[in-house]
Amino acid sequence: MNSAPLIRRRTGSLLGLAAWLCGIAFFLPVAWMVLTSFHSETDAATNPPSIVAGLSLHGYREFFGAGTGVSPWPPLINSLTASVVSTLLVLALAVPAAYALSIKPVRKWSDVMFFFLSTKMLPLVAGLLPVYLVAQNSGMLDSIWLLVILYTSMNLPIAVWMMRSFLSEVPGEIMEAASIDGAGLHTTLTRIVAPIAMPGIAATALISFIFSWNELLFARVLAGVVAGTAPVFLTGFVTSQGLFLAKLCAAATVISLPVLIAGFAAQDKLVQGLSLGAVK
Repeated sequence: MNSAPLIRRRTGSLLGLAAWLCGIAFFLPVAWMVLTSFHSETDAATNPPSIVAGLSLHGYREFFGAGTGVSPWPPLINSLTASVVSTLLVLALAVPAAYALSIKPVRKWSDVMFFFLSTKMLPLVAGLLPVYLVAQNSGMLDSIWLLVILYTSMNLPIAVWMMRSFLSEVPGEIMEAASIDGAGLHTTLTRIVAPIAMPGIAATALISFIFSWNELLFARVLAGVVAGTAPVFLTGFVTSQGLFLAKLCAAATVISLPVLIAGFAAQDKLVQGLSLGAVK
């Protein structure tokens, strides 16, 4: 009796169970954070925590300044501005660069790609002091446009690497036909390459947006007051007066929403894009 199909079914079932367990393990902390955000500070501070405690919006009212009068909207708008603008700049620079490396004949393109990726190997803290001095001398400290420039430069290498993998899947015959028809580079990129590689572009944009939105170190040191971002605002809830879990969880939930909404809206494109870049 051939037992291979049975073994494959059992292996598939075990892998499926493992995937579900991993998904639940990743989801539980987020669910617990959201649940704690709806508790009062007294119920949130109990040990062990109470799951069936009464629900309250006190943490969200405190986050939106009901008790302190401090509005979270300026940091949220700063984060949204820096993330969206830097992501658009990354795409505007990464798509032509990846097009040149994947479609046009470039000698030693693998060395070029390794050079791009090697820039991500430098620890952020190692470049913090030089960037601070340059920003201070140029008068750009506490400026949202400084963060836009930094986030663009930080995300561009990984975006070029990803887009090169995506664009290499675009059939070369289509570009040749467009060239014969008289299409220029701009027309080829916008009307031919971009629609075909849209899943990859969406995946790259989403990852760049997430990296920009979550960045804390440079935003904390270089733009802490006027141009402070949402992660910097979130750290302000951990004070010497104590750790208010309900308010902190409410703040973390609200600040996580843009990333969750963007990921949910682009989930189909993200899966297609990652699959497109992985399958040769």
